[in-house]
Amino acid sequence: MLTVVFAGLRDRWTALLGGFVALALGVGLLVVMGVGLSATGRAPERAPERFASSPVVVQGQDHLSVEVRRGPETTVVDAPLDRPQPVDTELLRELRARWTVTVAGGPDAVGVDAPAGAVRALAGTRARVLTGDERRLADPGAGHDAQARVTLDALLGTAGGVSAFVSVFVVASTFAFAVALRRREYGLLRTAGATPGQLRRMLLAEAACVGVLASAAGCLLGARGAPWLARALVDGGVAPDWFPLAVRDGGTSWPFHAAFWTGVTVALAGAFAASRRAGRIGPAAALREADVDTDVLPLGRALLGAVLLLGGLGLLVWTYATEPSELLKRKAYTTQPMPLITGAALLAPLLVRPAARAVRLPGAVGMLVRENGAAAVRRTAAVAAPVLVTVALAGTLLGSAATVTGAKAAEAAGQTRAAYVTTGTALPRPTGPGASATGATSVFVRDGEEALVKYGARVVADPAAWASYARLPVLAGDPRDLDDRSIVVNEEFERHTVGETVEVWRADGRGPVRLRVAAVLARGTGSNGPYVTWANAPGATVDRIDSDRPAPVPVPGGTVRSAADWAAATHPTTTPQTRLGLLLVLGIALVYTVIALANTLLTATSVRGPELASLRLAGATRGQVLRAVAGETLLAVGIGAVLGLAVTAVCLAGLGGGLAALAAPVALTVPWSQVAAAVGVCAVAATGACALPAWRFTR
Repeated sequence: MLTVVFAGLRDRWTALLGGFVALALGVGLLVVMGVGLSATGRAPERAPERFASSPVVVQGQDHLSVEVRRGPETTVVDAPLDRPQPVDTELLRELRARWTVTVAGGPDAVGVDAPAGAVRALAGTRARVLTGDERRLADPGAGHDAQARVTLDALLGTAGGVSAFVSVFVVASTFAFAVALRRREYGLLRTAGATPGQLRRMLLAEAACVGVLASAAGCLLGARGAPWLARALVDGGVAPDWFPLAVRDGGTSWPFHAAFWTGVTVALAGAFAASRRAGRIGPAAALREADVDTDVLPLGRALLGAVLLLGGLGLLVWTYATEPSELLKRKAYTTQPMPLITGAALLAPLLVRPAARAVRLPGAVGMLVRENGAAAVRRTAAVAAPVLVTVALAGTLLGSAATVTGAKAAEAAGQTRAAYVTTGTALPRPTGPGASATGATSVFVRDGEEALVKYGARVVADPAAWASYARLPVLAGDPRDLDDRSIVVNEEFERHTVGETVEVWRADGRGPVRLRVAAVLARGTGSNGPYVTWANAPGATVDRIDSDRPAPVPVPGGTVRSAADWAAATHPTTTPQTRLGLLLVLGIALVYTVIALANTLLTATSVRGPELASLRLAGATRGQVLRAVAGETLLAVGIGAVLGLAVTAVCLAGLGGGLAALAAPVALTVPWSQVAAAVGVCAVAATGACALPAWRFTR
């Protein structure tokens, strides 16, 4: 058995080359993403700055603790505050009476020159006591590294998921297509006495050999690629400066072990379905000469494709009907298209034949292109499927991101009647008429009895002036009724009926206070309220002033823009960091697609020597043969692009429906330039891969 396996690997290495390269690249990418995730968990511990000379730091409470019900019992949940509370006045007096207290930069924390145990005993639950490296948590930028880790984890996790998804797809397609081309070989083995089980074990042994070698090569590739990716992320502003240092420092070996065994598993899983098909080949296949494909869509593949396609559509409709705001989240619009893409790719053999028949091309070459494309369904589907995946990923990821950010920008621009908007961090409140000042704050609301929800809110200085400048999607009530004992909410609140009472905790964690609902707004893209007055927003400062005319003198610490310029500056279509992350994911998919196309077409065209020679004997010129081969390939690429755009249209339509249900602006954006570039790269790679062997056969 092993002798036959090694002989098959030696003689059929070109058919397995694409799977080897795709798997090695996939393992390399998994190593890179794993090393990156390991690095984010080992962010360098920064030395304390604000209280570097104090052995103990006493910090005001930085979280809100509320008791909620979980089943028959109750538990306490915590929610982070925008900023720590000031140190309790009585506690501060007691600390100063016993030890030396240092105040640095604000009342939220103080340094104490005293034993840590004694300070903890005195503070109890009234404050946090920090010692050692924990003292850095009192520094102003303590949360930056945590936020950077969250962003990097999301990016690297998404890229790793796409790598695994596409690598499984490419490897499975490679082995399936290789089995289709080796039907006569398997038929001869069956004639010689090989059993179906022996054929299955032979193919799985080939896959195991390819998987082990490719995984080992991928681990070496990933070790070299991790520092390069780190530098690219830092240069693009996605990662902080410490990230490349953490990657170069090495770390645990788990990413290499995980990636290696994942690669072997992917190879065996990709070959499993193909091995079952190989085991069903009978001795009569040795006599098969026709190139017309039959049984191109096995029942198992058809059922799986239908389940994924219908399941993806059902999930999209269910999310739209129950929680349309989920469609606007990046996690949703990067994962929900995957079942649709996979289902469409699995059903590609069912779709390519009618699509090829529907194309009308002039001349004898055109007729040959159409008929060959419709007859060789496996070859056409093997070319169309990876193009479908790439086009659909480009259209759904970039299109969804641009649609959501565009809707947010349009919503923000349409919600002010002011001619000018002044922004800054701590602006002075306007004293005269003709201006409306607002700021950022938070409120905490109990959602039923089971959860505590934190809402980013806006604080209003003058409700009458604010209502005159704001153009809000009011569903009920009147925003002008807002006062110190009321709140303006949106539909997302559990209680959103005018006149009802809402129990909220303020931004500093104090409360609860009971506020009457003065008005209800549509949910929108997520920035429609809630709104409160300054009495319910302790510590808030003015960060925006809407006015009819610009300030006569520059506002201290502020930037004055027209409303249109403000909207363009504060709500860009897509941030460079987001764009870089999405392009990284799409670049991975495009590389895999090129590998799949090159492998499929080099292998498929290399066995078409007799067919091309027959065309030459029938009177076709060399140029006509080459044009026919290239035309078949471009037809398959075009079919894949159309199917990918169809998946994109479905996903963007669902997103547009979600925006409409939230009363948000709907302006669907299709990234035509990126889609066209992806299709162009696929067309060039596919045409080159088929033209080279065809040119050699027609010499």
